[in-house]
Amino acid sequence: METVSFFSEGVRLDGSLFRPHDAKAGEKRPAVVLCHGYTGVRDLYLPDAARALTAAGYVALTFDYKGWGTSDGPPRRLDPYGRVADTQAAMTFLAAQPGVDPGRIGLFGWSFGGATVIWTATFDRRARCVVSVVGVGDGPEWFRSVRNEAEWAEVVRVADEDRHTRLDTGHSRMVDRSLVLWLDPASQAASLASRKGATGAANEVPAEFIDETMGFRPQLIVGHLAPTPLLLVTTDRDQVVPPVQSERLHAAAGEPKRLVTLAGFGHYDVYAGEAFRQTMAETLGWFAEHL
Repeated sequence: METVSFFSEGVRLDGSLFRPHDAKAGEKRPAVVLCHGYTGVRDLYLPDAARALTAAGYVALTFDYKGWGTSDGPPRRLDPYGRVADTQAAMTFLAAQPGVDPGRIGLFGWSFGGATVIWTATFDRRARCVVSVVGVGDGPEWFRSVRNEAEWAEVVRVADEDRHTRLDTGHSRMVDRSLVLWLDPASQAASLASRKGATGAANEVPAEFIDETMGFRPQLIVGHLAPTPLLLVTTDRDQVVPPVQSERLHAAAGEPKRLVTLAGFGHYDVYAGEAFRQTMAETLGWFAEHL
């Protein structure tokens, strides 16, 4: 693994470049940009997926969005359209690397990263194939659906208050991550355990996360992604990003497309163990067929 850096919208981003061990001089391999989720960083979950890809012969790039991990930029904003720009910059960087076939670049995203890669590939045809795993399809529908009435009322109150704060001060106030990322108890425990030691993993985020989530709706544009192939992987017990998010993306997308629902697993299960194995088997099969 090689630590790399490149720029997006004038801001330096850090990444990790993974190469196959059997790569030969002068050989051009297909390559994949991997995008982390809502409050993630590149050192969290993505390295295992990158290593699975390189073992299958792909070059893989993970990176931190602006303001996350070790990248520069305003700290810990969601900025979904900025993440799209960062992903496009990552594609440009990866395509320029020795040993990479610039005409065979794929995108892979976990969770909110699944929303990012769908949006990116819909408008940037350099992405030849897309994989979204337990991905968000519609920001406002997702945000509302996982909360009860009291929780939703609190989100609405904080969002309204913060709009005035930003107007008056130019800054969004920091709130606990749990306000914007609803987790069931099992997912909360899994998340806390996995985030220990992850560089730049945040426990607080700007309250503007709420408005930025509500303004990002890949489901409305995924119908224009075709003919770029789309694989959607979800789980039947996901309470964090319910499977209906992937199901509606699949219904709205054109061919070629595939929806895989892993039985007996929750959201955080896909990052390790048997659910991870099944996820990567589906991913590698999709990339082998279309990339």
